[in-house]
Amino acid sequence: MPELKRLHSGHAPAVLAFELANRTYFAASIPDRGDDFFDQFTVRHNALLTEQEAGSCAFYVLVAEDGSVLGRFNLYDLEDGTARLGYRVAEQAAGRGVATATVRELCRIATARHGLRTLRAATSHDNAASQKVLTKAGFVPVGPATPADLGGKSGTWYQRDLQP
Repeated sequence: MPELKRLHSGHAPAVLAFELANRTYFAASIPDRGDDFFDQFTVRHNALLTEQEAGSCAFYVLVAEDGSVLGRFNLYDLEDGTARLGYRVAEQAAGRGVATATVRELCRIATARHGLRTLRAATSHDNAASQKVLTKAGFVPVGPATPADLGGKSGTWYQRDLQP
């Protein structure tokens, strides 16, 4: 059974393998991270851990029984009880309810561990899978997302008010 774990330094090799294995798959629906992301992965990973330690973000990985990463689920800009949600799931796990179940679990964690009351997430108009995940996880559309919000694409912001 996959387990949602808080990101730590030991996850770096599995996270990099996940990103590389799914790069083409992700690029079909969200902007590609670019070669610099992979070239500077260790520096970037350490910077995320520093942000997490400072309390401005919380990063999670969905880890399979074999230690591989099936998904990344992140809370950004934690402030005044609100955060932005971002996630990506491996192609091999897509379409099986993994993202929806994990987003629901992260909503519970966001309240219990991080004291959050509201989560927001943006998805592009052409990312029907992400729209479905957010809707099934209790998010509702709240307004347009601009190309600046979504790496050059337009879309919709979704929001979920969390219960303590």
